[in-house]
Amino acid sequence: MSRPDLLSEEAIRNHLELLPLWKSDGKNIMRTIILHDFVSAMGFMNAIAIHAEAMDHHPELRLYGWNKLDVSISTHDKGGLTMLDMELASKIDAISL
Repeated sequence: MSRPDLLSEEAIRNHLELLPLWKSDGKNIMRTIILHDFVSAMGFMNAIAIHAEAMDHHPELRLYGWNKLDVSISTHDKGGLTMLDMELASKIDAISL
């Protein structure tokens, strides 16, 4: 599967307007999700894994404090952000709403 091109800074800003829960450092988009309990956090992490595997695009996930999940997304083989990252973030937001 070929990877899409890197997004410009302007394109990143435009996409993040549609993804207000996410922040960017220019190479990654990140979000912290707080769940009700440990089991919910693990379930949410697994739901993300299912979407990520289907897209063949895998985020960095960190579960801490029994109910907090940090998600960081980047297209590592491109060295920055692509449409794949925005699409995965959108799918994650759809799970959490």
